[in-house]
Parts: sequence; C-alpha cells; structure tokens
Amino acid sequence: MIRVSVQPAPIDLGTEIAGVEAKGAGAIASFTGTVRGDDGVTELMLEHYPGMTEGALVALAEEAMVRWDLMAVTMVHRVGTMEPGDRIVFIATAAAHRAAALESCTYLIDRLKTDAPFWKRERRGDSAIWVEARDSDAAAGERWA
Repeated sequence: MIRVSVQPAPIDLGTEIAGVEAKGAGAIASFTGTVRGDDGVTELMLEHYPGMTEGALVALAEEAMVRWDLMAVTMVHRVGTMEPGDRIVFIATAAAHRAAALESCTYLIDRLKTDAPFWKRERRGDSAIWVEARDSDAAAGERWA
C-alpha cells in the first residue's frame, strides 16, 4: 500500500501512523520533519508543482517498496505557509523486519530532499529569501545510487 499526500492541512500523526500499522507489519519506521526557527525564521512558505510533485513521491515510494519488500509506505508533505514548530513532512514505512523499515525510511527522506519539486521561502522579520539546495542533501541522496 502506498499513500502519498501533498497538502496545506496540518499532518495528523496519529491517523498516519495508524494507517501504516494496520498492515500487520513487524516493524514501522517513521520520520517527522518540523519547520526550524533557527536564524530568526518566522515563517516558511513551501510551493510545489501540482501533479509533478505527487508523481515524484509515488515513484520514490514504488522504488522503496521493491527495494526493501515493504508492506506500506506513507509520505505526507505540507505546502503553503507554516511557522516554526509546524510539521512539514511525515514518512512511514512498514516491513517484516526493522532493518528494512529503518533503511527505507531514511532512503525516502534523503531522496525526497533532492527528487521532489518543492521550493522554500523563509521569512525573517521584513525580508524573505528563497532557500537554495544544500550540498549535504545532494550527498545524502547520492549515497543511495
């Protein structure tokens, strides 16, 4: 089972975890990312390319399902305006054993950072800047090639 959602609504962790746990797997791994307030960030605006973004996430989930023989993958990503502390991304994987669940979850967040078309703008006080891609994200994604 694959569930992918790109949405402006807050992420409900209880509902998302329950959807993966219902599959009867022996191991569930999850990652939740939140908006950081470091360096004075007061707001994060996240834009995406509708249709293309969801397609990229589904392709990553399908690849993970095969590579690790997963029972379920859930990927939820927020778009729109968020504040520090808001949940921005949730990924969960379900597998028979913990190694596959943990590795696939790490793989998905690493690849999402480089393969999905999202654009971030951070606001600090009266100014806003678009966030450039980070070399560290590229390196994390490349290790799975």
